[in-house]
Amino acid sequence: MEPVYKFTNVGKTFGGIDENLEILKDINLEVRQGETLAIVGASGSGKSTLLHIMGALDKPTTGEVFFDGQSLSRMSPAGLAEFRNSSLGFVFQFHHLLPEFTALENVSMPGLIAGRPLAQVLPQARMLLERVGLQNRLESRPTTLSGGERQRAAIARALLLRPRVILADEPTGNLDEHTGQQVVSLLLELNREFGTTLVIVTHNSELAAQMDRALELRAGVLYEKTFA
Repeated sequence: MEPVYKFTNVGKTFGGIDENLEILKDINLEVRQGETLAIVGASGSGKSTLLHIMGALDKPTTGEVFFDGQSLSRMSPAGLAEFRNSSLGFVFQFHHLLPEFTALENVSMPGLIAGRPLAQVLPQARMLLERVGLQNRLESRPTTLSGGERQRAAIARALLLRPRVILADEPTGNLDEHTGQQVVSLLLELNREFGTTLVIVTHNSELAAQMDRALELRAGVLYEKTFA
């Protein structure tokens, strides 16, 4: 089976005033459909850069990234926007919910951006909010939700269009240990339920150990990560 993601000799360099900074070096990586993968590393190791390249939010300096065998670098800007909205769901450390909208409206947003009718989108958003335990918070705005509730709403939003892949960047970074574990358990449960590939970048080894597979970024190079 074709891997959902394939990285071939991917490198990323940022230019500075005096020198170039090489963040990623010859990354070769395959991600299978339905698996859960953690990418760990110290702050500044390039984890978020790697995730942004997966999400077509950034481009590699060298090499190619393939999704279902199609090169992302050969997609048009409009094609990349469609790819991000239809195939990917994003969960960030900062939930990025729009404060002027309710939880239900926030979760509905990807469907409305995709041009789907409100009558179709709202029941799906309501069902997902109920699924993540926010059935009593549909009309609440983000400022009235707890940190864990905001992150659960962000997960529901990421799942609205049934994406092939969920990309999560430090999804528990702003949560206490108990709430963070609840969020991780929910992500794993939804992975099993919907068959959605889950890629998480984190500095939390305990979180990473719960995934099917873990990789570690050190000095721009990916290594297999094992846990005692």
